[in-house]
Amino acid sequence: MSREVEEMASFNKLKSVLMLALHWILHGAGATDTCQVTVTQPKFQEADYSMHTVLLTCTFSAFGCSLSPPQVLWFRFLTKKHEDLCTPECIDQQKYKVHLSENNILLQISNLTVDDNAVYICGVAFSDSSSPHSKQTGDGTVLTKAGVEKQHSNRRLGFIFMTITSSLLFLYSATVFTFFLVYKLKPKLLQKSRNEDQRTENCKITSGRKIFQAIAQELQKQRYTEHCQQPEDLEDDTVYQNR
Repeated sequence: MSREVEEMASFNKLKSVLMLALHWILHGAGATDTCQVTVTQPKFQEADYSMHTVLLTCTFSAFGCSLSPPQVLWFRFLTKKHEDLCTPECIDQQKYKVHLSENNILLQISNLTVDDNAVYICGVAFSDSSSPHSKQTGDGTVLTKAGVEKQHSNRRLGFIFMTITSSLLFLYSATVFTFFLVYKLKPKLLQKSRNEDQRTENCKITSGRKIFQAIAQELQKQRYTEHCQQPEDLEDDTVYQNR
């Protein structure tokens, strides 16, 4: 927390220095003393790791100023120093370009890398005015570009998402395939169950018949035995009577 406070204090000091430098660069005697300029910038802007070009926006309003176009300046605030990017000519015209359209100012940064992460400050000045409010800067835009770590993190998240999606699709396909098999094989399974039940019933009937036949045969043997033994008894009785 103390480090952030120190950096903010350092940034405020540097901003004051920039204002003095801005007055020094654009100092001139002007006839319009009521000129008042207001500059606004977005506080943050994040660039994706795949982006190679970014546009930083800056908007200004001018009251009581001349109709001539103002001069536009861009500065970059690093950890402990600042750089004059475009004052008004850009130090590297291949990397930095300024686009002015009415009250909108754009700073185009090409070949964007993580080394371009910094605070970018926009300045607007009407050089033909001596008013202290005719030269103002914005509060700065913090530009951050995701590095390789975030790229790998996004890839890992994408891989996890694809894995989860594939697993869900596999479960869904397996469920549908199972229901399809059950739907197709259910009549065959029912028919097979009926056939097995019929076989079981036939086996029971056949077994009952065999048992009945065995009982009938046993009874028939007993009757035959009794019938064969009866004449011998009669003969014995007859012989006894004749004696």
